[in-house]
Amino acid sequence: MKSLFEKNRLKINLDLKVMEKRKFFSPGTFGDYNVTVPAIVKYCKGDLIDIGCGDMPYRDIIKCHVNRYDSIDVEKRSPDVKFIGDIQNMAALGNESYDSAVCFEVLEHVPDPFMAIIEINRILKKRGILIVTVPHLSRIHEKPHDFFRFTHYGLAYLLRKAGFDILDIKPRGGLLCFLGHQLSTFFLCSCWHLPIINNIAFFLNKCFVVKLFYYLDQKLGIGPFPLGYTAVAQKIGEPME
Repeated sequence: MKSLFEKNRLKINLDLKVMEKRKFFSPGTFGDYNVTVPAIVKYCKGDLIDIGCGDMPYRDIIKCHVNRYDSIDVEKRSPDVKFIGDIQNMAALGNESYDSAVCFEVLEHVPDPFMAIIEINRILKKRGILIVTVPHLSRIHEKPHDFFRFTHYGLAYLLRKAGFDILDIKPRGGLLCFLGHQLSTFFLCSCWHLPIINNIAFFLNKCFVVKLFYYLDQKLGIGPFPLGYTAVAQKIGEPME
């Protein structure tokens, strides 16, 4: 049985479904938005698949830049999910079907992330683009399906081994964004079930946690404590043995 805290966390995702609103949930989501959206605008094109799509927070932004938007997830969490399948074996998707793919905060929940990236290689056309985000600092979440955290070097290694060329890897926030994310999560999830108070809390969080912690994080520098990474890679060949 879910606790009130867990129920409120799910409700926040529903109420802040669009990323334009969700970015103000925490310094972490704000940092994610500020790095990932420019990558979407610059690289997404043609026919695109959102892999492990969840509630598709970036869908509206992506659809402005592609010809077709498809989605796949391990279960139908939303009626808008087009395909059901495991990222490690996307049998419903044909070879070289897509020009672009996005995979946001999914690989840490996959038992074999390398196999997942190989599958993404298979469904992308030659020179196709992959945008992937992964955590480096994160509390344990979505138990028991929480397997990995990634460094810049580990993510680059997996992508290259799977037949991709690295176009860009950027960190998304630092230690203060991580700490601010925990503070925002605790603050909002403690009161989101209370009408009016939740709106006041969201405003206060936006002004005094999200913007302040993000500003200080950028001023102090990310250093060796990145919250996570946004990577852009291009398919250039087949996976290595």
